[in-house]
Amino acid sequence: MTPSTMHPPGEKMKKAIKEFCEQLEKKGESQRKRILQNVAIKYDLSPKEFDFLERHCLDDKTKQ
Repeated sequence: MTPSTMHPPGEKMKKAIKEFCEQLEKKGESQRKRILQNVAIKYDLSPKEFDFLERHCLDDKTKQ
């Protein structure tokens, strides 16, 4: 990983959450799960980070 792609601790999650919110506003609620998956890939979130976002960003109906 090059120094330009490294993020300080916590910064990656902040950016991922910000992008998730922006994309959700643009694309709408029906795309919530897909947006979350794309953000996780883009920011190379760990499984633990993804689980955290999934728990907090998806409602029970969307998880199914």
